[in-house]
Amino acid sequence: MNYSKRHIALLVTLAASIPAVVLFDAQISHGQTPAAGKSSTQTESRVKPTSIVRERRAGVGTSDHSAAASFAEAATRNAFLRTELYWIFGGKQQRGWNLYLPLIQRLLNTNQQTGANGFALALARWQEKSGLQPSGVLDEESWYAMVSAWQGARLKIRDYPAADQLITAPSSDFYDPSRPDELRQVEREAYAAYKRMISAAAADPSVGLARGVDAQLAPTELYFKIISPFRTREYQEKLRRESPHAGRAGLAINSPHFTGRALDIYVGGDPVDTRDSNRALQVQTRAYQWLVRNAERFGFRPYYYEPWHWEYVR
Repeated sequence: MNYSKRHIALLVTLAASIPAVVLFDAQISHGQTPAAGKSSTQTESRVKPTSIVRERRAGVGTSDHSAAASFAEAATRNAFLRTELYWIFGGKQQRGWNLYLPLIQRLLNTNQQTGANGFALALARWQEKSGLQPSGVLDEESWYAMVSAWQGARLKIRDYPAADQLITAPSSDFYDPSRPDELRQVEREAYAAYKRMISAAAADPSVGLARGVDAQLAPTELYFKIISPFRTREYQEKLRRESPHAGRAGLAINSPHFTGRALDIYVGGDPVDTRDSNRALQVQTRAYQWLVRNAERFGFRPYYYEPWHWEYVR
């Protein structure tokens, strides 16, 4: 069959246009998810992001300003969810994740605030590494993934230490120096790591701790003092009987304090009160924020729900 040159040119042009049409259609079909439309008065446990950010267009792997700017919608959503995301812990409904911002920033390796585009960008990078949709929105799925990461880094054992693995720490290390000898026992390695950690904190002028003549914490300084270390099962059961309705992890049936490697450390406020108002105060102290940034260097990992509770995992 014979074709003129003009016919051949027309056929080539049409063929070349087909991939472009397909590509354009694929791009516009990969759009945003519908807005969740939740009001602040709703108490549903599942909260959906307002948008799915296209990671190829947003430049999740880059750090330029245009990449952060593309997360404006996610930033707006985060500013809402930080106090309005409903989730469940211990059979009780919780509201928002603002109390955990220092831990979140540490996990995301950012100092950006929750309503900033840069925070959403840092979150999207973490989501991508964690196998989640890199939306830049700290929604329910991403929040539970963060909780899982923190919980997964905690002590896995609950075994009693041998008698020769425990030492009795001096009363000067304790928030309550009148605490009896049997309630001042700490696993040896955990105690040595604790002493190294508070020496570093005392030497850091940004924390503003009172120091004694030996450059250690002054006897009058309460921050970083130990509230509670090793507990026997019998003592734990005694606490449970005395406070049957308390929500403290100190009353756990299988407590990490059984190992001697878990330390409750004073970071401000009421030492071990889980009320939101108290924890909101604690997470703003320089002592707590220093621990979030530095405790891992000394082998300590946090229990995210209790700002005072740290576990030695090395």
